[in-house]
Amino acid sequence: MSFPLRGMVCMVLIASAKMNINNVEFIKSAATARDIIGGGLPQIVFSGRSNVGKSSVINKLLNRRNAARVSSSPGKTVHINYFLVDNSAYFVDLPGYGYAKVPKTVRDRWSKLMEAYFSGASHIALGVMIVDARHKPTGDDVTMARWFGSAGCALVVAANKIDKVKSSEKERNIEAIREGLGLAEGVRVVPFSAEKGTNRELLLSMIEGAAEEWDGAAAGGA
Repeated sequence: MSFPLRGMVCMVLIASAKMNINNVEFIKSAATARDIIGGGLPQIVFSGRSNVGKSSVINKLLNRRNAARVSSSPGKTVHINYFLVDNSAYFVDLPGYGYAKVPKTVRDRWSKLMEAYFSGASHIALGVMIVDARHKPTGDDVTMARWFGSAGCALVVAANKIDKVKSSEKERNIEAIREGLGLAEGVRVVPFSAEKGTNRELLLSMIEGAAEEWDGAAAGGA
């Protein structure tokens, strides 16, 4: 199944429960399908548009400033960057989607890389899709939601920058995100702030819970 994007941001956390998130090491960059790391450990996949604050969300989860770095050329890097967490988990950082100046040839490379990654979706324990809490989802956000849907994996949406939304508008914005993405009833939209740390512990607990369930399913299927 092909869902071409204008680029992508994904962060993949191949995780086990109760990991030490303070122990992080860069491992590799994957530019082609053969370089993709798959299997063995559950993966928590982070995605989001360019400028949605993806790097800030990841850094807040890790309690670090620069574990995930903002690209100096947004939307133009076609690599999956893997970080080892606590010797038992990988964070995999993909470039941002939705950047208008990206040429078609680069968008095609992103699409092929995503097809390769999601074709081995059995290792995905949870998708964490990062959107902007201030705005309705874009067409590219909807496309990303379809990637997760095609993978058949569990999904949570982190509505970042919720601290920039008026209290009277938060509930309405969250509902607009749910409707715009066409989310199933069981998919949760979590109000999040990378700047304030809003719901950081909740998101981490969901990540660990999904990893635990994946471990159990893998053991049961072994």
